[in-house]
Amino acid sequence: MTGKTLILSTLLATLAAIPASAQPMRRDYPSCNLAQQHRLRAPTGGAIRDRLQAHIAMRANILQADISTARKARRLTQPQAQGLWNQVDRIRRDADGFVAKQGFLSGGELASYDRSLDMVAMKLCR
Repeated sequence: MTGKTLILSTLLATLAAIPASAQPMRRDYPSCNLAQQHRLRAPTGGAIRDRLQAHIAMRANILQADISTARKARRLTQPQAQGLWNQVDRIRRDADGFVAKQGFLSGGELASYDRSLDMVAMKLCR
């Protein structure tokens, strides 16, 4: 083998060995842009009394809309879409429960819920 052929074959073998989870995230849906999602500022009002609760509610709405869009485009099966939808719904209910109990969401709770929503987004966006 020549030097170029050896390098090329090594590169191809390395790329083939990379797991699918290491692929970059798609940017097809708004919820796939995690940096933008973390900067969301949502208004309070109605049942939403806390600004951090509003952030979680807005992210959940966007993520559930993207899950529905992905299902309609047949990128997700019905069971996959339902599972992701349920995860987002559980996160939203948990955040609402904390606000009902304590009157607010702490920064630590916000970070935890954001991470949970990120994990759902990563499943959708791969």
